Formats: sequence, C-alpha cells, structure tokens
Amino acid sequence: MSLADQLSQDLKQAMKDKDKTRLSVVRMVRAAVKNKEIETGTPLTDDEILTVVQKELKQRQDSLQAFLSAGRSDLTQAVQAEIEILHEYLPTQLSDEELKQVVRDTIAEVGATSKGDMGRVMSAVMPKVRGRADGKRVQQTVQSLL
Repeated sequence: MSLADQLSQDLKQAMKDKDKTRLSVVRMVRAAVKNKEIETGTPLTDDEILTVVQKELKQRQDSLQAFLSAGRSDLTQAVQAEIEILHEYLPTQLSDEELKQVVRDTIAEVGATSKGDMGRVMSAVMPKVRGRADGKRVQQTVQSLL
C-alpha cells in the first residue's frame, strides 16, 4: 500500500474514531503533500511523501524545543503527540551502529580522508539513509569518523 493510500485510510479511521489529534496531523500531512503536488505539477512518489513527512516532523521538533525553552508545558504535550503520530509514517530508524557502518562504507567508496571531504560523504550517505536517520545525526557520525 502506498503512503498516500495509507494517509487516506488513516484519515477515514481517525474520523470514525473521533481522534482529533490524529485527524489534525493526517490532514496537515495531506495538505502539505497536496501543496507539494501543486508545486511540482505531478503526483508525489512515496519517497517524496516521506520527505514531506520528515519536513513536518522537523517543524514539530523545532516547535517542541521552542515551547520547552519558553516553559510552555501546556503546548509541549500536544506537539509531542503530533510527533509520535508522524513517526508512524517513517521507516524504522537506523541504530547508531548501523548508521556508523553505512558511513564507514560510504567513506571507503568515496575515498574520503579528511574533514574537507565531508560534503562529498554527506551527499553520498543521505540518499542511502533517507527517512531512516536524521541529517543532524548523520552529520555528527560523519564528523566523528573523518
């Protein structure tokens, strides 16, 4: 089942269950997907939808940090619930050891020897771990191994 179909089914189920939080999150993701389709002029693939979900997740994580630093515990619970729902649409995250192995293999493929090669390594690693590791985590791992 495609990710777009999964979103549609989850929307219907959230309506039936009267789950306002899930309904809101799924509608938000579908709206973001629709906007991206309008922007590109073509239907999105599952990988492109995954990118949209990641972008929405990052926005929620940034909001969570802002709310925590401002001491707004009333808003942090709602954003945390949205983050948990968005995680359901992402593939299983790579463990630290799996990520290190992917980075080591890529460093060997690219022939990187110094921190100056970080851009080349990052551009080669990111497509391999798309959706399964956060860019910040990948960057820290690449830095530690170079």
